[in-house]
Amino acid sequence: MLQLNWKTDSTTNPQEEQNTMRAMVIKEYGDYDVFQEAEIPDPQAGPGEVRIRVRASSVNPLELKIRAGLVPAGPELPAILNADVGGIIDQVGEGVTHLKEGDAVIGCAGGLKGRQGALADLMVADARLVTLAPKQLPLEDAAVLPLVFMTAWNALVERADIQPDQWALIQGGTGGVGHVAIQLAKARGAKVAASVSTQEKAELARSLGADEVILYSNEEPEAYVQRITAGEGFPIVFDTVGGASLDNSFKAVSLAGQVVTINGRNTHDLSLMHSKSLTLHVVFRALPMLTGKGMEAEPARLAALTQLIDEGKIKPLLASESFKFTEIAKAHAYLDAGKAVGKIQLLR
Repeated sequence: MLQLNWKTDSTTNPQEEQNTMRAMVIKEYGDYDVFQEAEIPDPQAGPGEVRIRVRASSVNPLELKIRAGLVPAGPELPAILNADVGGIIDQVGEGVTHLKEGDAVIGCAGGLKGRQGALADLMVADARLVTLAPKQLPLEDAAVLPLVFMTAWNALVERADIQPDQWALIQGGTGGVGHVAIQLAKARGAKVAASVSTQEKAELARSLGADEVILYSNEEPEAYVQRITAGEGFPIVFDTVGGASLDNSFKAVSLAGQVVTINGRNTHDLSLMHSKSLTLHVVFRALPMLTGKGMEAEPARLAALTQLIDEGKIKPLLASESFKFTEIAKAHAYLDAGKAVGKIQLLR
């Protein structure tokens, strides 16, 4: 369990002083201004762990919910948030054989209960949660992808078992998860439709590989189902938005089709699910880190990410603004305001 000891006594005996690092921490849940810069003792890698000198991270919606106190999944206070990490290993714990000091790595590895996040100079992580960085993408760019890719992989590959030539609808096609989901579905040989909010985002979705694009404010589900699938519906609908988007997913999916959502915290009428004999999958990406269950599958998911990046099949869509770690409050406000298209990059 992470313990943060605040360094406040300047008269400490130098012989007793620990090496320290800088981190952005929260001592309470609340608005954007709860983040504070602090100097805290360096963490040490234990058995099965590595220590990463952090170079980059990214912002995910879950972290906004944790910061606001809406989802009780964060580390104990005072807490260091952020799951995504990219950096260089500088310490290897006992029993770790597949990674060594000096390796460039990426991962989805912390910022949840019992696990320090990436908003610090150094981060200790379970070695199963990080992997060698891809060669065909800058480390800082690759660092924004682990959480969203593994979410999309869990949804489309592990849950829906997407197949070549099968139609899939991605709701929210230029969001953090959505833009990766389009590329992953195309890499698996599927045909992809993507729903977006503007014409500009429609062009982005097409550039990512979408075969058809839906402006959801202009076209009702019945209309685009008829236009794209001749009224049959999509065998797979991946909802990355929640709320009304999930309700529309039940309308857009085919008979006996599959809906996968990553945002089910709402109330929905499931009558269509019954009448269409649907399957609903709900994906909560944080569960392996929160519970320890399913951790053995994480290395393979990360390996799939780096392979697809190096094959040129997955690339990040970066938001037009990036932020330093010390500007994390601004980054949260930027995402909350709906200004980000793609992933928000954080640089140490």
